[in-house]
Amino acid sequence: MEHLDELESKSIYIIREAYYHFKDIGMLWSIGKDSTALLWLCRKAFFGRIPFPIIHIDTGYKFSQIYSFRDKYSSEWELNLKIGRNEEAILEGIGPYNNDKLKCCGELKTNTLKKLITEGGYKAILLGIRRDEHGIRAKERYFSPRDNQFAWDYKNQPPELWDLYKSESEDRTHIRVHPLLHWTELDIWNYIEREDMPFIELYRAVDGKRYRSIGCQTCCEPIDSNAKDIKSIIAELQATKTQERAGRAQDKEEAYMMQKLRALGYM
Repeated sequence: MEHLDELESKSIYIIREAYYHFKDIGMLWSIGKDSTALLWLCRKAFFGRIPFPIIHIDTGYKFSQIYSFRDKYSSEWELNLKIGRNEEAILEGIGPYNNDKLKCCGELKTNTLKKLITEGGYKAILLGIRRDEHGIRAKERYFSPRDNQFAWDYKNQPPELWDLYKSESEDRTHIRVHPLLHWTELDIWNYIEREDMPFIELYRAVDGKRYRSIGCQTCCEPIDSNAKDIKSIIAELQATKTQERAGRAQDKEEAYMMQKLRALGYM
């Protein structure tokens, strides 16, 4: 409990710092466990009423459960929900069945996000990524500047010492803010259990299978599991040596796929 309190306190501090420095701010909500935990923390940071938009990037290939969860809780929590879709790319037939993952994610996720940031005039975007989730994300900072092409220079990240964060980008584009960097997958599930937080049912096992990481339905594979409740999920994670994103297509298609995507502006 004390460990979770420390994690929560640091994340809320980062969220409030981001809002203090950048009033034109938004938060990305994928509806997965991490971004939902971040949304929960944002609600706590502002006493139940988030003062900035919540953004969902809809590729058109999400699980139906994602849409129902999004609609239910965006209404219940009175969120200012913004939904982004790259309709032009979808009409052109760009998607997981016709293109490689780099082009598909680039058009349906990255370019959609770029357009939203430009049109919305966002100076900062909050994201629910963790350092332990993927090797390339371990190179991130809490406040991570993007250049005028929205690219991320993973070889040139600013130092963050004594809770001093880079709150301005030299070319004045935008900052990606990552309040969950110091959390682990196990921390997230322990926090969900402690807070009695709602989460999407895809994480529960059905017929010996469950999803450990979710995104587009076409790019995710379930793992073998009998974990049907949070305690069972936590016990399973404590024993496993399998990587969290082992079922995600972006991580399988070719070496350094995630690094390429993130360098181009991917989440």
